Amino acid sequence: MIFLSYWFVVFALAFLPIFYLVQRPRLRLACLAVGCVAFHGHFAGPAGVIPIIVLGVLTYLCALSRWRWLCALAMVACASSLIFYKYTQFLAESLSALWPDGGAAMLATAKPILPALPPLAISFFVFEFVHYLFDVLHGSPPIKNPLHFGLFAIFWPSLVAGPIKRYQQFVPSLLKGVETVAASDAMLGLLRVVGGMLKKVVADNLTLWIDAHDTGFATLDLSTRWLFLGLLALRIYLDFSGYSDMAIGFARMMGVHLPENFNWPYVARSIDEFWSRWHISLSSWIRDYIYIPLGGSRHGLARKIINGFLAFAICGLWHGADWRFLVWGLYHGGGLAISANYERALGAPGRAIAGVFGRFPPLGFIVTLLFVCIGWLFFFYPVKTALRMMSLLVPGSTP
Repeated sequence: MIFLSYWFVVFALAFLPIFYLVQRPRLRLACLAVGCVAFHGHFAGPAGVIPIIVLGVLTYLCALSRWRWLCALAMVACASSLIFYKYTQFLAESLSALWPDGGAAMLATAKPILPALPPLAISFFVFEFVHYLFDVLHGSPPIKNPLHFGLFAIFWPSLVAGPIKRYQQFVPSLLKGVETVAASDAMLGLLRVVGGMLKKVVADNLTLWIDAHDTGFATLDLSTRWLFLGLLALRIYLDFSGYSDMAIGFARMMGVHLPENFNWPYVARSIDEFWSRWHISLSSWIRDYIYIPLGGSRHGLARKIINGFLAFAICGLWHGADWRFLVWGLYHGGGLAISANYERALGAPGRAIAGVFGRFPPLGFIVTLLFVCIGWLFFFYPVKTALRMMSLLVPGSTP
């Protein structure tokens, strides 16, 4: 947890007072730039910084040219870098299951230049760079000032775990923030940081309980198994939203407004509504830069469902290079395909089911929460283990 490390505490205690004491906007931007470089350099190291510098310079120059083929080439380069650094091992191991020699050759070719770990937060960097290039390609003005682009790229509060920024909102907010930081912004930001830290503390304690009981899940009584499922869902919400709260809070302390990332997702009454409340910056990115460019819902029901599955497959794999994340993404893709289309696909029976949900709103809440909570089993555990745990939630099931 970077925001709770000793180095970061010293960094924040040194950086924030200097930021407040410096009054001139240009000096504040320079101060922030130094802080961002120090933060990224410390936590990423040379092996993590160099690829991001290369991708950032490429993105900045190609967007500045506004040549369509250069912007498209830069997007391909960014996506290819993400695949190489984060998914080469996963792809090689998956290929080995079908073609052992091919998988071994792939890994042997990449291993000499593949670092032990992917560059820090490369998923966030690539998604923000692709968003920037895509929007410039479609008519948005590029960021001309290299310092402004650099701060968009490595703004330290959102560097590690988001939220995923849109430059059209971020840059004006940044420039307004360095002009003057209101006392109310500093106080609200601090309260948000404290709230996020409390969430993380609770999440870490839930993790200890979950880790102590998941291996013996089959030996738990039925009520405790359901308690386990509920605490698993609460843990991931507190963990993800706690980190987002801290990032948003630290930015707010500098007068910068980052996008909200979580909006009470577990009160959603449909899967579609859940994804409008959960990890909002990611789900909206997937919608705008994957689902809609693929055709969205514009080409018939079958194409709409396929596009949804592809978008959620990418959403799942974005969380990590593992089959369980892909299955979790496809699980939600399937759930969304059913919930969004059953009324039209089933005709009269579908309309009757929709009528029941319309007359009893709590029913939609219960079904959605149950679907989402069960899905977390696929997110955290191998598919076979998740399926076994899911079966043990049924009354009368035997270990």
